[in-house]
Amino acid sequence: MLELTWFLLWGILWAVYFALDGYDFGLGINMPLLATSETDRRTIYNAAGPFWDGNQVWLVTAGGVTFAAFPATYAVMFSSLYSALMLLLFALIFRGISFEFRRKVDSDSWRKFWDGCNVMGSLLPALLFGVAFANIFMGIPLNAQRINEGNLLSLLNPYGLAGGILFVLLFSFHGSLWLAVKSQGALMERAEALAHKLWFAVVAMVAIFLAMSVFYTNLFHNYLANPVLLFLLLLPVGGLIMAKVFLSRQAQWQAWGASGLGIIGVTLFGVIGLYPKLLPSSIDPAYSMTIANSASSTLTLQIMLVVALLCVPVVIAYQAWSHYRFGHKITAKDLEYEEAY
Repeated sequence: MLELTWFLLWGILWAVYFALDGYDFGLGINMPLLATSETDRRTIYNAAGPFWDGNQVWLVTAGGVTFAAFPATYAVMFSSLYSALMLLLFALIFRGISFEFRRKVDSDSWRKFWDGCNVMGSLLPALLFGVAFANIFMGIPLNAQRINEGNLLSLLNPYGLAGGILFVLLFSFHGSLWLAVKSQGALMERAEALAHKLWFAVVAMVAIFLAMSVFYTNLFHNYLANPVLLFLLLLPVGGLIMAKVFLSRQAQWQAWGASGLGIIGVTLFGVIGLYPKLLPSSIDPAYSMTIANSASSTLTLQIMLVVALLCVPVVIAYQAWSHYRFGHKITAKDLEYEEAY
C-alpha cells in the first residue's frame, strides 16, 4: 500500500511541476513570437520573475521523491538517460542565469545573448521532458543488468518526438495564457490570439499522441482492465475544452487554470497507464523497474510520508499566496521598480 501511495505521489508531483513550470517554459518559447520591443521582452521576463524559481521546487521534489522512495529506479533512470538529463540540466542552468544576468550590462548584444539562452533554456527542457516521458511510456531497452542498450539518438524515435512536440505545444499554450493574465494592451491581445491558434494544434497533437500510444505502448492496458479509470480522461479533455471556453470569454485566469488541469490530466494519464512499472523495459518486461523491485524500506516510506504530509501543504500555501500576491497585471510602474527584470 505504501508503494502505491508513493507511486501516486510521484506522478502527482511531476504533473504539478509541469503545470507550474510549464507556463514559465511557455513564456520563453513564445518570446520570439510575441515580443516586438524591449518593453514586451521585459514584461515577459517579469511575468515569470516572481514564480519561476519557486516552480522549480516541484522539480527538485519530484526528483527527490524518485531518489528517496524508489532509489533503484532513480539510479537506473539517471544512468540510462544520462546524456539527455545533462543536456536538460545545462538548459535549465542557462535559463536561470538569463533572468539574473540580462539586466547587468546595458548592451543590446548582451541582452540578445541572454534572451537566446532563455528561449533555448525553455524550449529544450519542454522538448526533452516530452521525449523522455514518451520513451518511458514506450519502454527503454533495459537489459538484465538494467543497462540501457540505446543512446541519446535512439530516444529520438517517432513516438518520443511526438511526446516532445506535445509538451512544447502544451507549454506554449499554457504560457500564452499566463502572459494574457499578466500583460496589457497589444501584447495581451497577441498572447490571446496565439493561444486561440495553439489550442487547435494542442488538441490535434493530443489526438495524434493518444493514437500513437495505442500502437507504441501498453498504456491502455490498465484502462481496459479497469474501465472506471477512463473517467480520468475527463481531466485533460475537460481542461482543454474549458480553457478554450474561458479564453473565448476573455476569462484569462480561468483559462490558465483549466489549461493547467489539462496538463495535469495528460501527465496522470501516462502515469496511471505505467502502473506498476516506473521504467518499463522494451527488451523483456521482467527487466522493468517497478514499484515492487525499486522501493525503499517500509520504515523509510513511512517517515517520508509524514514529512510529505507536513511540508507539501506549506509549499502549496506559499505558491498559492505568491500567485495571488503577484498575479496582477504588469504596468510601466512595475518595470521601473529597481528589482524588476
